[in-house]
This record gives sequence, C-alpha cells and structure tokens, in this order.
Amino acid sequence: MITPSSLTELRDAVLSAPRVIAVGAVTKPRLSAVEAVKISTRCLSGITEYEPGEFTFTALAGTPVKEIIAALAEKGQYLPFDPMLVEAGSTIGGVVASGLSGPGRFRYGGVRDFILGVRFVDGMGRLLRLGGKVVKNAAGFDVPKFLVGSLGRFGVIGEVTFKVFPKPETEITLELPFELKRLTGLASSRFEAAALDVLPGGEKMLVKLAGPGKALEVLAQEIGGNLVDNSIWSQIRETPWSFKTDITSDQVHEHKASHISCGGNVALSHDRPARGLTLRGEAPLWIGDRPRFAIESAVKQALDPQHRFPTLDD
Repeated sequence: MITPSSLTELRDAVLSAPRVIAVGAVTKPRLSAVEAVKISTRCLSGITEYEPGEFTFTALAGTPVKEIIAALAEKGQYLPFDPMLVEAGSTIGGVVASGLSGPGRFRYGGVRDFILGVRFVDGMGRLLRLGGKVVKNAAGFDVPKFLVGSLGRFGVIGEVTFKVFPKPETEITLELPFELKRLTGLASSRFEAAALDVLPGGEKMLVKLAGPGKALEVLAQEIGGNLVDNSIWSQIRETPWSFKTDITSDQVHEHKASHISCGGNVALSHDRPARGLTLRGEAPLWIGDRPRFAIESAVKQALDPQHRFPTLDD
C-alpha cells in the first residue's frame, strides 16, 4: 500500500508500478479487489477551499465525507445527494469513483449533478485539472462527470470541487404501507417528495418531505401515514443490514434484505439482482450486463494508453 501525502507524491505513486488502483477508506472493497498495487488517498485529506457564499467547496480526495458534512452544516448547507456509508468512513474521492448516491438522488440528482471540477493523475503521470471551481464552467467535454462511477479505472482522483445547497428549513418523514401504485403516484405528485424508499421486507415505504415547517404539516395530513424520526435516513445510508456476517443465505432470503431507493429504480441487496454492481463480497464486479459506450475506450486510450489502471471489466 502506497500512501502519498501530496498531489506530487500521488503522481510519483502512480508511476511507481506498472499496474495500480486507488483506494480510500475501503468501505466498498469489491470495487478495488483486483491484482494491482494499492494507492491509498487517506493522507490526502482536508477541505482546501470553501466559499459558503458561492455554495462550493474543494477537498482532497481522502477527506472523510463526515468532516465535509459537518463543515457544511455549520453554514446551513449540505450535499443533497445523500452520500452513503458516512459513518463507515467513506471519502469524497470514493464517493466520486463509486458514483454511489443516497435517497436524496430521487429529487435532487446524484453525484454527477453536483461535481464541478477535479484534479487527478492519469496513466501517464500527468496531474490534470479539469472542470472548474464555480458553478458556471467553460464549455467542453465534462471529464469530472465522466469520472463519476469510473471506479478508478481512468485515473487517481486527488482533489474534487462540488456545489452544495442550502439545508431545508424542516424535514419530516412519513411511514406508510407499501403499495406500488401509491409509490409511483407520490413520485410524480405535486408533493415533490425529497425521497421515496421501500424498506427491507417490502411492507413499508418512507416519504421524506423538505421545506417550510407549516407547509409540510399540511402536506403530511394529505399524504397520511405515521411520522417517524428523521434519523432513519442516516441508518439507511449506512446499510447496516448488509454488514451482517453471521446470517445464512436462507435467513437473508427470509428477511428479504433489500432496500429500494430513489422512487424504486435503485436497489441495495444481499441477493444478486438481474443487473448491478457489487460493492462488498466475492461476487463478480458486474452482475449481468453492464452498459458499454464507445466513448469509454476512447477516453481510456487518451488517459491510460499503457493500461496502468485495471479496466472496468477487471
């Protein structure tokens, strides 16, 4: 494991071996489970710039997301896409590389909708700065968005810039019996839910509303259901049920340990879905077919012609 503590050392680390892969806090270990020298970004940590008035911040890749959330909260701001595995120690670079977003993705969009700029080292050892540090960026190929979900296969992320939102005045959470028709109805309704999730077991669903307190009280009465503590969303983001190691496959099936998020189009599950990405465990990296785009090979050739990084199929 190589642990650079500066972007210059990060460049040297990339060039130190013929095959390398970056890791952060290893909260999603399957993504880096390949034969390659590991480059840890944990010593590349800290918020380097934060402009609350501009609603942007820049941080080194190894910065724990928990620290970023705390710094934003002091100024009444937050990351609307709900980063996952915060308490587990996830880093902001890992958030970008995995492309994993939480329940807030339903209303506000995912990681790629909030990233503005990135500094990273490509396969030839070039330290590149792409994108910008302001919301209105120059035109051109949006490499920062391309790196979201790239799993470290095109370069090692050293620093990222994100835009943020003002934190809502009030948030409330309603728990209702799960009905598919009701879920889809709420997803397209005037209530503009901040999140819609189906709890493991498939019997209950959650609706999160965000905005002025008095308005939410009225909306809650119209929707119905029971008020539950908002802390349930923090529990969801940590996927506690998926860390269990003392249960059998039969017990997993019995408890239907899967969580459906973002209005029903994203699932976190112990069981293999028809198509998906493995975050933890020894299953193949990709379950079923993965989407392939012509631009993928072109970018790989431009950034990593020597194939210093594994491919998305490794």
